Amino acid sequence: MMMDNNKDIRSLWHSSRLLITDKFEYPPVVIRIDESVVGTLGNFSATVGKAKSRKTFSVTAMTAAALVCRLMLNYNAAMPDDKRKIIYFDTEQSPYHSQKVLSRIIELSGMSKEIQPENLEFVCLRRFNPPTRIQIIEEAIKSTASLGLVIIDGIRDLVFDINSPNESTEIISKLMIWTEVYQLHIHTVLHVNKTDDNARGHLGTELLNKAESILQVVRDEKDPNISIVKPMSIRDVEFEPFAFRIDNDGLPESVDDYHIQTGQSKGFDYHEISEQIHREALSLVFKDQKLLSYGELISKLIESYSHFGYDFGTNKAKKLKVFCQNKTMIFKEGRSYKFNPNFYY
Repeated sequence: MMMDNNKDIRSLWHSSRLLITDKFEYPPVVIRIDESVVGTLGNFSATVGKAKSRKTFSVTAMTAAALVCRLMLNYNAAMPDDKRKIIYFDTEQSPYHSQKVLSRIIELSGMSKEIQPENLEFVCLRRFNPPTRIQIIEEAIKSTASLGLVIIDGIRDLVFDINSPNESTEIISKLMIWTEVYQLHIHTVLHVNKTDDNARGHLGTELLNKAESILQVVRDEKDPNISIVKPMSIRDVEFEPFAFRIDNDGLPESVDDYHIQTGQSKGFDYHEISEQIHREALSLVFKDQKLLSYGELISKLIESYSHFGYDFGTNKAKKLKVFCQNKTMIFKEGRSYKFNPNFYY
Protein backbone atom coordinates (compact mmCIF):
# COMPACT_ATOMS: atom_id res chain seq x y z
CA MET A 1 0.00 0.00 0.00
CA MET A 2 2.87 2.30 0.87
CA MET A 3 4.49 1.63 -2.51
CA ASP A 4 1.30 2.60 -4.36
CA ASN A 5 1.14 5.81 -2.36
CA ASN A 6 4.76 6.59 -3.14
CA LYS A 7 4.09 6.02 -6.83
CA ASP A 8 1.12 8.40 -6.68
CA ILE A 9 3.19 11.09 -4.97
CA ARG A 10 6.03 10.58 -7.45
CA SER A 11 3.56 11.02 -10.30
CA LEU A 12 2.23 14.23 -8.78
CA TRP A 13 5.75 15.50 -8.23
CA HIS A 14 6.75 14.86 -11.84
CA SER A 15 3.56 16.41 -13.24
CA SER A 16 4.08 19.53 -11.11
CA ARG A 17 7.62 20.30 -12.25
CA LEU A 18 8.11 23.57 -14.09
CA LEU A 19 10.67 24.00 -16.87
CA ILE A 20 12.09 27.23 -18.23
CA THR A 21 11.19 25.96 -21.70
CA ASP A 22 7.49 25.51 -20.82
CA LYS A 23 5.12 27.84 -22.63
CA PHE A 24 2.20 29.47 -20.83
CA GLU A 25 -0.36 31.96 -22.05
CA TYR A 26 -1.73 34.75 -19.84
CA PRO A 27 -5.03 33.47 -18.42
CA PRO A 28 -8.18 34.94 -19.99
CA VAL A 29 -9.27 38.13 -18.22
CA VAL A 30 -12.95 37.98 -17.30
CA ILE A 31 -13.38 41.03 -15.03
CA ARG A 32 -11.73 44.45 -15.22
CA ILE A 33 -12.22 47.75 -13.46
CA ASP A 34 -10.99 50.43 -15.85
CA GLU A 35 -7.62 49.09 -17.06
CA SER A 36 -7.02 47.00 -13.94
CA VAL A 37 -7.38 43.21 -14.07
CA VAL A 38 -9.63 42.05 -11.22
CA GLY A 39 -10.35 38.47 -12.23
CA THR A 40 -8.88 35.84 -14.55
CA LEU A 41 -9.81 32.24 -15.20
CA GLY A 42 -7.94 29.96 -12.80
CA ASN A 43 -7.95 32.47 -9.92
CA PHE A 44 -10.26 33.84 -7.24
CA SER A 45 -11.02 37.28 -5.85
CA ALA A 46 -13.18 38.78 -3.11
CA THR A 47 -15.24 41.76 -2.03
CA VAL A 48 -14.94 42.76 1.63
CA GLY A 49 -16.71 45.41 3.69
CA LYS A 50 -18.57 46.14 6.88
CA ALA A 51 -22.21 45.23 7.37
CA LYS A 52 -24.59 47.42 5.33
CA SER A 53 -21.78 48.78 3.17
CA ARG A 54 -23.70 47.44 0.11
CA LYS A 55 -21.23 44.69 -0.75
CA THR A 56 -23.93 42.53 -2.32
CA PHE A 57 -25.18 45.42 -4.48
CA SER A 58 -21.65 45.80 -5.83
CA VAL A 59 -21.34 42.07 -6.51
CA THR A 60 -24.73 41.96 -8.27
CA ALA A 61 -23.44 44.60 -10.71
CA MET A 62 -20.32 42.50 -11.32
CA THR A 63 -22.50 39.43 -11.92
CA ALA A 64 -24.80 41.30 -14.32
CA ALA A 65 -21.74 42.57 -16.21
CA ALA A 66 -20.51 38.99 -16.61
CA LEU A 67 -23.95 37.75 -17.63
CA VAL A 68 -24.22 40.10 -20.62
CA CYS A 69 -20.49 40.85 -21.09
CA ARG A 70 -20.67 44.62 -20.84
CA LEU A 71 -20.01 47.48 -18.44
CA MET A 72 -21.99 47.69 -15.17
CA LEU A 73 -20.92 50.34 -12.65
CA ASN A 74 -17.16 50.13 -13.32
CA TYR A 75 -17.12 46.36 -13.85
CA ASN A 76 -16.25 45.43 -17.41
CA ALA A 77 -16.69 41.70 -18.04
CA ALA A 78 -15.71 39.58 -21.02
CA MET A 79 -16.51 35.91 -20.57
CA PRO A 80 -15.13 33.51 -23.22
CA ASP A 81 -17.79 31.91 -25.42
CA ASP A 82 -17.18 28.49 -23.86
CA LYS A 83 -17.26 29.90 -20.28
CA ARG A 84 -20.51 31.87 -20.20
CA LYS A 85 -22.25 29.97 -17.37
CA ILE A 86 -22.49 31.66 -13.93
CA ILE A 87 -23.52 30.16 -10.57
CA TYR A 88 -24.35 32.49 -7.67
CA PHE A 89 -24.35 30.85 -4.22
CA ASP A 90 -26.06 32.77 -1.40
CA THR A 91 -25.16 31.30 1.98
CA GLU A 92 -26.97 33.59 4.42
CA GLN A 93 -30.25 34.97 3.05
CA SER A 94 -33.71 33.43 2.88
CA PRO A 95 -35.14 32.40 -0.51
CA TYR A 96 -37.32 35.54 -0.48
CA HIS A 97 -34.36 37.91 -0.03
CA SER A 98 -32.13 35.84 -2.32
CA GLN A 99 -34.69 36.21 -5.09
CA LYS A 100 -34.48 40.00 -4.70
CA VAL A 101 -30.75 39.73 -5.39
CA LEU A 102 -31.48 37.54 -8.43
CA SER A 103 -34.07 40.06 -9.60
CA ARG A 104 -31.51 42.89 -9.40
CA ILE A 105 -29.00 40.95 -11.48
CA ILE A 106 -31.56 40.24 -14.19
CA GLU A 107 -32.91 43.80 -14.21
CA LEU A 108 -29.42 45.29 -14.42
CA SER A 109 -28.63 42.99 -17.33
CA GLY A 110 -31.71 44.18 -19.22
CA MET A 111 -33.18 40.68 -19.46
CA SER A 112 -36.80 39.71 -18.87
CA LYS A 113 -37.73 38.69 -15.34
CA GLU A 114 -40.35 36.35 -16.77
CA ILE A 115 -37.74 33.79 -17.84
CA GLN A 116 -34.73 32.46 -15.90
CA PRO A 117 -31.55 33.33 -17.87
CA GLU A 118 -30.03 30.25 -19.45
CA ASN A 119 -26.50 31.11 -18.31
CA LEU A 120 -27.31 32.01 -14.70
CA GLU A 121 -28.03 29.64 -11.82
CA PHE A 122 -28.85 30.94 -8.33
CA VAL A 123 -28.49 28.59 -5.33
CA CYS A 124 -29.67 29.25 -1.74
CA LEU A 125 -27.55 27.45 0.88
CA ARG A 126 -28.77 29.03 4.12
CA ARG A 127 -30.50 25.88 5.45
CA PHE A 128 -27.38 23.69 5.26
CA ASN A 129 -24.38 23.33 7.57
CA PRO A 130 -20.87 24.31 6.35
CA PRO A 131 -19.70 20.84 5.17
CA THR A 132 -22.91 20.33 3.19
CA ARG A 133 -22.62 23.78 1.63
CA ILE A 134 -19.09 22.94 0.48
CA GLN A 135 -20.25 19.61 -0.96
CA ILE A 136 -23.09 21.28 -2.88
CA ILE A 137 -20.77 23.94 -4.30
CA GLU A 138 -18.22 21.32 -5.30
CA GLU A 139 -20.82 19.11 -6.98
CA ALA A 140 -22.32 22.07 -8.86
CA ILE A 141 -18.89 23.13 -10.12
CA LYS A 142 -18.03 19.59 -11.25
CA SER A 143 -21.38 19.05 -12.96
CA THR A 144 -21.85 22.38 -14.79
CA ALA A 145 -20.58 22.59 -18.33
CA SER A 146 -19.15 25.90 -19.66
CA LEU A 147 -18.88 27.32 -16.13
CA GLY A 148 -16.81 30.53 -16.07
CA LEU A 149 -17.80 32.44 -12.95
CA VAL A 150 -18.84 31.37 -9.45
CA ILE A 151 -20.04 33.85 -6.83
CA ILE A 152 -19.97 32.75 -3.17
CA ASP A 153 -21.81 35.26 -0.99
CA GLY A 154 -20.38 34.71 1.65
CA ILE A 155 -17.42 32.49 2.34
CA ARG A 156 -17.66 32.83 6.14
CA ASP A 157 -20.59 30.37 6.11
CA LEU A 158 -18.43 27.62 4.67
CA VAL A 159 -16.57 27.21 7.98
CA PHE A 160 -17.64 26.66 11.59
CA ASP A 161 -14.88 28.81 13.09
CA ILE A 162 -13.60 31.82 11.18
CA ASN A 163 -10.46 31.80 13.38
CA SER A 164 -9.62 28.14 12.76
CA PRO A 165 -6.32 27.82 10.84
CA ASN A 166 -7.24 24.31 9.68
CA GLU A 167 -10.71 25.23 8.38
CA SER A 168 -9.43 28.43 6.78
CA THR A 169 -6.59 26.68 4.98
CA GLU A 170 -8.92 23.93 3.83
CA ILE A 171 -11.55 26.22 2.29
CA ILE A 172 -8.96 28.52 0.64
CA SER A 173 -7.29 25.38 -0.76
CA LYS A 174 -10.68 24.37 -2.16
CA LEU A 175 -10.94 27.71 -3.98
CA MET A 176 -7.45 27.23 -5.42
CA ILE A 177 -8.22 23.69 -6.57
CA TRP A 178 -11.64 24.47 -8.05
CA THR A 179 -10.39 27.49 -9.99
CA GLU A 180 -7.33 25.73 -11.43
CA VAL A 181 -8.84 22.32 -12.20
CA TYR A 182 -12.03 23.70 -13.79
CA GLN A 183 -10.48 26.89 -15.20
CA LEU A 184 -13.04 29.31 -13.82
CA HIS A 185 -13.05 32.41 -11.65
CA ILE A 186 -14.52 32.52 -8.15
CA HIS A 187 -15.52 35.78 -6.49
CA THR A 188 -16.52 35.63 -2.86
CA VAL A 189 -17.74 38.03 -0.15
CA LEU A 190 -16.50 38.47 3.42
CA HIS A 191 -17.22 40.95 6.22
CA VAL A 192 -14.46 43.08 7.76
CA ASN A 193 -14.14 43.76 11.47
CA LYS A 194 -16.40 46.40 13.00
CA THR A 195 -13.47 48.15 14.66
CA ASP A 196 -11.11 48.26 11.68
CA ASP A 197 -10.91 47.40 7.98
CA ASN A 198 -9.26 44.01 8.40
CA ALA A 199 -11.02 41.00 6.87
CA ARG A 200 -12.42 38.88 9.68
CA GLY A 201 -10.47 36.09 11.37
CA HIS A 202 -7.86 33.67 10.12
CA LEU A 203 -10.06 33.09 7.08
CA GLY A 204 -9.74 36.76 6.15
CA THR A 205 -5.96 36.59 6.48
CA GLU A 206 -5.76 33.54 4.22
CA LEU A 207 -8.07 35.17 1.69
CA LEU A 208 -5.92 38.31 1.57
CA ASN A 209 -2.76 36.25 1.11
CA LYS A 210 -4.03 34.06 -1.72
CA ALA A 211 -6.62 36.07 -3.69
CA GLU A 212 -5.86 37.63 -7.06
CA SER A 213 -7.61 40.81 -5.95
CA ILE A 214 -9.55 42.11 -2.95
CA LEU A 215 -12.10 44.89 -3.44
CA GLN A 216 -13.31 46.88 -0.45
CA VAL A 217 -16.74 48.50 -0.25
CA VAL A 218 -17.20 51.34 2.26
CA ARG A 219 -19.92 53.90 2.91
CA ASP A 220 -18.89 57.47 2.30
CA GLU A 221 -18.33 59.31 5.58
CA LYS A 222 -20.03 62.50 4.36
CA ASP A 223 -22.93 60.91 2.51
CA PRO A 224 -24.14 57.49 3.77
CA ASN A 225 -26.28 57.09 0.63
CA ILE A 226 -23.10 56.63 -1.37
CA SER A 227 -20.80 53.60 -1.29
CA ILE A 228 -17.25 53.52 -2.60
CA VAL A 229 -15.42 50.56 -4.14
CA LYS A 230 -11.65 50.70 -3.83
CA PRO A 231 -8.72 48.31 -4.25
CA MET A 232 -7.58 46.71 -1.00
CA SER A 233 -5.12 44.23 -2.47
CA ILE A 234 -4.59 43.65 -6.19
CA ARG A 235 -1.87 41.97 -8.26
CA ASP A 236 -2.43 44.23 -11.25
CA VAL A 237 -2.21 48.03 -11.34
CA GLU A 238 -4.62 49.62 -8.88
CA PHE A 239 -7.79 51.16 -10.24
CA GLU A 240 -9.19 54.53 -9.20
CA PRO A 241 -11.92 54.14 -6.53
CA PHE A 242 -15.45 54.66 -7.79
CA ALA A 243 -18.76 55.53 -6.15
CA PHE A 244 -22.30 54.24 -6.51
CA ARG A 245 -25.69 54.70 -4.88
CA ILE A 246 -29.03 52.89 -4.96
CA ASP A 247 -31.59 54.39 -7.35
CA ASN A 248 -35.38 54.60 -6.93
CA ASP A 249 -35.75 51.11 -8.40
CA GLY A 250 -33.45 49.62 -5.79
CA LEU A 251 -30.59 49.13 -8.26
CA PRO A 252 -26.96 50.28 -7.96
CA GLU A 253 -26.04 53.18 -10.23
CA SER A 254 -22.77 55.03 -10.77
CA VAL A 255 -22.13 58.43 -9.27
CA ASP A 256 -19.90 59.54 -12.13
CA ASP A 257 -19.13 63.10 -11.06
CA TYR A 258 -18.31 62.21 -7.47
CA HIS A 259 -14.85 63.06 -6.13
CA ILE A 260 -13.82 60.26 -3.77
CA GLN A 261 -11.49 62.42 -1.68
CA THR A 262 -13.67 65.49 -1.15
CA GLY A 263 -17.18 64.51 -2.14
CA GLN A 264 -17.22 67.30 -4.73
CA SER A 265 -17.80 67.14 -8.45
CA LYS A 266 -14.90 66.95 -10.86
CA GLY A 267 -15.41 68.60 -14.19
CA PHE A 268 -14.47 67.71 -17.73
CA ASP A 269 -12.28 70.11 -19.66
CA TYR A 270 -14.59 70.85 -22.59
CA HIS A 271 -12.07 73.30 -24.08
CA GLU A 272 -9.99 70.41 -25.41
CA ILE A 273 -12.80 69.27 -27.76
CA SER A 274 -14.60 71.48 -30.28
CA GLU A 275 -18.35 71.62 -30.74
CA GLN A 276 -18.04 70.07 -34.21
CA ILE A 277 -16.07 67.09 -32.88
CA HIS A 278 -18.68 66.56 -30.16
CA ARG A 279 -21.49 66.58 -32.75
CA GLU A 280 -19.73 64.16 -35.08
CA ALA A 281 -18.60 61.84 -32.28
CA LEU A 282 -22.02 61.74 -30.61
CA SER A 283 -23.71 61.15 -33.96
CA LEU A 284 -21.40 58.16 -34.36
CA VAL A 285 -22.22 56.97 -30.84
CA PHE A 286 -25.94 56.85 -31.62
CA LYS A 287 -25.62 55.87 -35.28
CA ASP A 288 -27.08 52.37 -34.91
CA GLN A 289 -29.25 52.80 -31.79
CA LYS A 290 -31.37 55.74 -30.66
CA LEU A 291 -31.36 54.54 -27.04
CA LEU A 292 -28.30 53.19 -25.22
CA SER A 293 -27.92 51.66 -21.80
CA TYR A 294 -25.36 53.19 -19.45
CA GLY A 295 -22.74 50.52 -20.19
CA GLU A 296 -23.30 50.73 -23.94
CA LEU A 297 -23.01 54.51 -23.84
CA ILE A 298 -19.66 54.51 -22.00
CA SER A 299 -18.22 51.87 -24.35
CA LYS A 300 -19.40 53.74 -27.45
CA LEU A 301 -18.09 57.08 -26.16
CA ILE A 302 -14.64 55.51 -25.82
CA GLU A 303 -14.87 53.93 -29.27
CA SER A 304 -16.34 56.93 -31.12
CA TYR A 305 -14.13 59.68 -29.70
CA SER A 306 -11.06 57.54 -30.48
CA HIS A 307 -11.88 58.02 -34.18
CA PHE A 308 -11.15 61.72 -33.66
CA GLY A 309 -7.87 61.17 -31.82
CA TYR A 310 -9.15 61.18 -28.20
CA ASP A 311 -8.11 58.01 -26.36
CA PHE A 312 -10.19 57.99 -23.19
CA GLY A 313 -10.15 55.39 -20.46
CA THR A 314 -13.35 54.41 -18.65
CA ASN A 315 -12.98 57.07 -15.94
CA LYS A 316 -12.57 59.96 -18.37
CA ALA A 317 -15.38 58.61 -20.58
CA LYS A 318 -17.64 58.73 -17.53
CA LYS A 319 -16.68 62.36 -16.91
CA LEU A 320 -17.34 63.06 -20.59
CA LYS A 321 -20.77 61.46 -20.24
CA VAL A 322 -21.56 63.73 -17.25
CA PHE A 323 -20.31 66.77 -19.17
CA CYS A 324 -22.44 65.89 -22.23
CA GLN A 325 -25.47 65.34 -20.02
CA ASN A 326 -24.96 68.65 -18.20
CA LYS A 327 -24.66 70.44 -21.57
CA THR A 328 -27.88 68.64 -22.73
CA MET A 329 -25.97 66.97 -25.58
CA ILE A 330 -27.48 63.74 -24.30
CA PHE A 331 -30.31 63.15 -21.88
CA LYS A 332 -31.69 60.28 -19.89
CA GLU A 333 -34.93 58.61 -20.88
CA GLY A 334 -35.95 56.02 -18.29
CA ARG A 335 -32.82 53.89 -17.77
CA SER A 336 -31.45 54.69 -21.25
CA TYR A 337 -29.67 57.63 -22.87
CA LYS A 338 -30.60 59.55 -26.02
CA PHE A 339 -28.75 62.03 -28.27
CA ASN A 340 -29.97 65.62 -28.51
CA PRO A 341 -28.69 66.89 -31.91
CA ASN A 342 -30.19 70.36 -31.25
CA PHE A 343 -28.02 71.10 -28.22
CA TYR A 344 -26.64 74.59 -27.68
CA TYR A 345 -22.89 74.50 -26.95
